Amino acid sequence: MKRRTKIVVLGSALLLTAGAASAATASNAPRQREAAALTGTAELYRSAGDDIRFSFDAHLAAKDKADPTKATGTFEFSHYLNGSGARAEVEVDCLVTGGKVAVVSGVITESDLPGAEGKRVGVTVHDLGRHDRLGYSWAATGSPVETKELPPCVSSAPFEQVKKGTGDFTVVPWQPEL
Repeated sequence: MKRRTKIVVLGSALLLTAGAASAATASNAPRQREAAALTGTAELYRSAGDDIRFSFDAHLAAKDKADPTKATGTFEFSHYLNGSGARAEVEVDCLVTGGKVAVVSGVITESDLPGAEGKRVGVTVHDLGRHDRLGYSWAATGSPVETKELPPCVSSAPFEQVKKGTGDFTVVPWQPEL
């Protein structure tokens, strides 16, 4: 009887050890990083006091590394001054990053700016830590509504400064096989 108990205990110990080993293997397995990403939020600085905000959650899966138009996610932006302005939600359709710079584009799915829904917009982010910069495709037109047929992954240089203390963008660099 004593011997049988030892076997059961040994068998249980082996099962526990095997379970621990497989759990350790699963948690220690190298996690495949996504091919590219842009996340974070910030407010832009304007001396007139405009309330301008951008928020990003855009990702390119590792399996789609060769095609930035397979990016997914959303981004939002808003611009208000003295109670007037608009906001928009965008579904991502392209994401290209290089070093600490990202260009993301997408189609506006919801907005209170008349004529904006269905328009493609692009935004460029330069992740500089506490001094991030940002640019947008409608910089030259004045409004996303006035932008004509913008192709995916197009934007302007990141000319805007992020308001001090608000920039927390994170750019995961794209590393395509060339």
